Amino acid sequence: MRQTGPPPSRLAQRCTRITQSRVFEIVIVTVIGANAVVLGIETYPDLGTAGPPLHWLEWLFRAFFVTEIVIRILAHGRRPQDFFRHGWNVFDFVVIAAAFLPGLHGDSPALRVVRIARVVRLVRFSPGLRTIVAALLRSLPGVGGFLALAMVTLYVYGMAGWLIFRHAQPEDYGTLGRALLTLFVLLSLETLPDLIEEGMALSPWTLVYYVSYVLITANLLLNILIAVIVNSMEEARRLEMTERMAADEDGDGVPDEIDRIAISQRLDDLRQLVADLERELRIERDEPARPKTPLPRGP
Repeated sequence: MRQTGPPPSRLAQRCTRITQSRVFEIVIVTVIGANAVVLGIETYPDLGTAGPPLHWLEWLFRAFFVTEIVIRILAHGRRPQDFFRHGWNVFDFVVIAAAFLPGLHGDSPALRVVRIARVVRLVRFSPGLRTIVAALLRSLPGVGGFLALAMVTLYVYGMAGWLIFRHAQPEDYGTLGRALLTLFVLLSLETLPDLIEEGMALSPWTLVYYVSYVLITANLLLNILIAVIVNSMEEARRLEMTERMAADEDGDGVPDEIDRIAISQRLDDLRQLVADLERELRIERDEPARPKTPLPRGP
């Protein structure tokens, strides 16, 4: 028999209902959007009389976000430490608490960065954005290998470009740093026609240099990067589905997704049984009555 802990308090139950409501999420998203609008307005000079109201709005936003965090923590009842098991909760807590650090006051750049980070909290309320962010985080090891390969490729072609074009094009290939910068800009392919034209004036063989560079970097390496990110996104989507299937809000020891699958299967079986019964009853109703055999008459 599964052991259960003490029942949550009324306050925890009420906070849980608040955090699970759709209205609560809509209000938070609206306030975050309003905070972003205020940040945008503050970038304009000479606000005049609008300055003090915007300052008070900032404190109102702080109070609202602190209240939100407190409600989310109280929803965990006697185990408030469970709030910090979720990565997005930790991010929210750090972003909200950082605004109250002693060194962050006035209109300092650090405080503005913290206020801008609040807008990133919109990601947690969008499943699609959460999947993308999780995919980007999971792709970091693969992206690290890609960056190492790209750096080696750029270095080899940068040295080759310095050897070939350092006298003819000193502005683009005069040093290794200039060559790497030229090749990095060339990834956009916008400067390719001009560079090919200047290289062809030096030697037709320079065409091999640029064509091979474009094929390796702009095609091969870019496709590798896309493959790494797409693969990570599929893994993040499967992980999110697994976590959703593992949720057990009713506390019966069986994941809610498994409950829904079992109920759906039972409903399908019941529909099939009803269809079979209707078919049998229709056959019996439509079957013609057999004619009665007349009794033989006596002599």
